[in-house]
Order: sequence, then C-alpha cells, then structure tokens
Amino acid sequence: MPTTRKRSTKPRNAPGTITRHVPPMTGAAPIDDPETATALKLWLTMSRAYQSAAELSRMDLARQQLNPAEFAIVEALYHKGPLLLGDVQRKVLLSSGGTTFLVDRLEKRGLVERQSCPNDRRARYAALTKDGQAMMKKVFPVHAKAMKEAMAGLSGAEQKVMTGLLKRLGKAAAAKAAENPACREGIASD
Repeated sequence: MPTTRKRSTKPRNAPGTITRHVPPMTGAAPIDDPETATALKLWLTMSRAYQSAAELSRMDLARQQLNPAEFAIVEALYHKGPLLLGDVQRKVLLSSGGTTFLVDRLEKRGLVERQSCPNDRRARYAALTKDGQAMMKKVFPVHAKAMKEAMAGLSGAEQKVMTGLLKRLGKAAAAKAAENPACREGIASD
C-alpha cells in the first residue's frame, strides 16, 4: 500500500527563486557612546555620498574617454599651466610612478607633452598640447555641469557650508594623522 506524504506547512518559494539562510545577528555590541556613534554614522554617510558622486564623475569622464586620474592631471595643467612633474604628483595625489605612467599615456594620446626646465636639466615640466587644450575646452564645461548636477541635492548655500565643514574636518584629521609616528614616517618619505 502506497504511503501518503504529509504536506509541508512552510510557505513555498516561487519556481526559480533561491532560498537563503540568514543567520541571526550576533557579534558586536551596540555602541553606547553617542559621540562615537555619531562619528561613525558621519563617516559612513560621507563615504556613501562620495561613492555616489564619484560614480557619476567616472561615468561622465568615461564618455570623454578619460579616467579620473587622467582627468585630474589634464585639469590641473588646464587651470595651472605647465607644472613640474613633482608638482603634478602633489596636486593630484598620485605616486611618482603613477604620475609618470599617466603622463606617458596622455603624451601618447597627444594631450600632454614634457618640456625641459631651463634652470635645472634634471627637472621636467608637463604641459597640455594644443590638442589637450582644445579637448579640455570642450570636456571641462561638460564635466563641471555633471558635477553641479551631482551636488544638486544641496542648495548653493548648503554646498558652501559643507565645503567649509569638510575643509575643517580634513585639516583636523590630517593633524591627528601627523601625530601618529607611522604617518609621520610616511609623510616624511613623500
């Protein structure tokens, strides 16, 4: 005699869906210090806001066939004029090897050229070529508009206040980092 199976009372998933077991939350205790909790929330919020704005920037620059680091270099040269390679490195926060690699790549594309320094044979300048200038005259206004749209979640007055607050926060964090011996060694080697 055939046996009959009992029907399960558990709800069934729709065909093709995957059931995932989610373990209960365990581990870290909640943060009882309100100042620490606020600082962590601020850090997370700033990080997420930056990631969202940076993604909009990357998408806009990709349409111009540039990556963010390449754009940082051509933008610095566009607004500052020819710069020593070491100054380019400091302005765009890249390693010396990264700066050399990107300047090489931009040079191959005909956007940047190296120029000799008349006062020091060891020093080299990076400068935009005529093609680089022409490209930036087209690309920069478009990118500036994209960044304006990315910041449109805040009014102009709020953006000014936020800029001041972030500058103050950045300076305080840099001073705190400089107090750390490991950071001082890293700063001294740059």
